Amino acid sequence: MKQIWAPWRAEYIHGQRLSRCIFCKEYSKDNKRGLVLYKGDFAAVMMNKFPYNNGHLLVYPWKHTSSLENMDKEEILELFKLIKLSVSILKKEMNPGGFNIGMNLGKDAGAGIEEHLHFHIVPRWNGDTNFMSVIDEIRVLPEHLESTYNKLHPHFQKLKISADSGKSGTEIHE
Repeated sequence: MKQIWAPWRAEYIHGQRLSRCIFCKEYSKDNKRGLVLYKGDFAAVMMNKFPYNNGHLLVYPWKHTSSLENMDKEEILELFKLIKLSVSILKKEMNPGGFNIGMNLGKDAGAGIEEHLHFHIVPRWNGDTNFMSVIDEIRVLPEHLESTYNKLHPHFQKLKISADSGKSGTEIHE
């Protein structure tokens, strides 16, 4: 019998929930351990620590809110520019056949962290689902999170350099 190991999932299954918000600026670690790829003026991008697929990203505003109505124009603009650039980077580096992009607003909609809105960007490939997901809610990921981080991080650092060179957070370019 073959075994499939996914040791990072044990932290999710057995771990206690944090009392602080992982999306708030003061707790969003800008390093490999925090899986943060980019920090802008109003929004940021991190890898999902418990992904549905390799390259599963989370794009979120710094503002601690669960409501789109509470966001300013600049915050929304940077958030959507980061979604667009994240898709572009994932296409270039991982060559997916498509994407699922969305957000779950509120507990009843399936939000895991309902108090801080965030978008999910999930790259998809033909045949990326299999019987494991169907019979036992197990996902088989072909690449370790650290390897995916190492692939994507340099691309997001280019964005950071562009944003730091005098451009405002709403004028991010790759």
